[in-house]
Amino acid sequence: MQRHTEICIAGGGPAGTLLAYLLARRGAEVVLVEKQPVPGPSFRGEIINADGESVLRKHGILDKINPEAVLPLLRLEYWENRKIVKTIFPDHADGNVGIHIPQADLLHALLNEMKSYSNFTYLPGTMVRGLLQNEEGTYTGVKVRTADGSLLTIHSQVVVGADGRYSSVRKYAGIPVNSAGHGYDLLWARIPAPQGWEPVMCSTIQNGQQLHLFTQARGYVQIGWNIAEDSYKELRKRPFEELTQTLIEAFPKLEDSVRQHITSWQDFVLLDIFSSKSERWAQPGLVLIGDAAHTMTPTGAFGLNEALRDADVLHEEILNCLSQNKETLTSLERLEQRRRGDVERRQREQVDMELTYAQNFNN
Repeated sequence: MQRHTEICIAGGGPAGTLLAYLLARRGAEVVLVEKQPVPGPSFRGEIINADGESVLRKHGILDKINPEAVLPLLRLEYWENRKIVKTIFPDHADGNVGIHIPQADLLHALLNEMKSYSNFTYLPGTMVRGLLQNEEGTYTGVKVRTADGSLLTIHSQVVVGADGRYSSVRKYAGIPVNSAGHGYDLLWARIPAPQGWEPVMCSTIQNGQQLHLFTQARGYVQIGWNIAEDSYKELRKRPFEELTQTLIEAFPKLEDSVRQHITSWQDFVLLDIFSSKSERWAQPGLVLIGDAAHTMTPTGAFGLNEALRDADVLHEEILNCLSQNKETLTSLERLEQRRRGDVERRQREQVDMELTYAQNFNN
């Protein structure tokens, strides 16, 4: 099976889907392939900061999302011994310290907008199985296995790898990546918010462990639990109740919800934490964005937002290339030229925030 398009995007997360939307609404032919059968996997970065909000507002996307899925967060609180010792408020009265938008709602809003576009094709449940190159070494498409098991060759002028930190596109292109651990991994869990719980983020150190709470849309609280890097197997040998008791001691108001909804290790999702930098973001006919180009840690909620900024910049460069018949590599390299400095500053900022985290609790 064969098909032809102008742009093939591998990865239907926020960056890939936003890029597809921005390109398709301007008339470009786009095929978006995504390995998950349904949009919006659980336990991913979902906090939109000021940079991400600016991108979504710029393109009128916030107005397209179900209002009940858009939750502005009022403040960031640091707790010690069950008391608030530091609070960070928005810069202005009607501002926020972040907006929670479930990833599924963001993706569905974008995909719904593109349903009527004849120049857009969405292929969920589709796995990248290789890349196409011509005799000059320019990438000219991808090989995929579709949801029904069929093999499909997609020929395109541009291949975009927006397929996450374990990017198949990056692997098949042989692009080297430098990764670094940060000394911790993360356990995620989600519970219903107690009655009267405000839309806030909370952070504390309890029994030597960092705990983070993120209020979510539709009445949930997401729990982030820092554990020592590669310690999960040993941790599971300890009584499970030690973890829940630590959480209850730190935030007593959560006790009923914790006891009802966190009852085994299966209620947690493990995320191994590392940051990475691809040595190159672009090759002839191919470009990487988001985690495929620059994996970030959850600290500061930068990863999702920097990925959205990548998509915003890249769509401009691709459209410029297509409209003026410019040499493809030059336009794709412009993404890295415009974005790499900002991304690497954010990565350094994450390291600084992790190293100085304990200072937030000094009175």
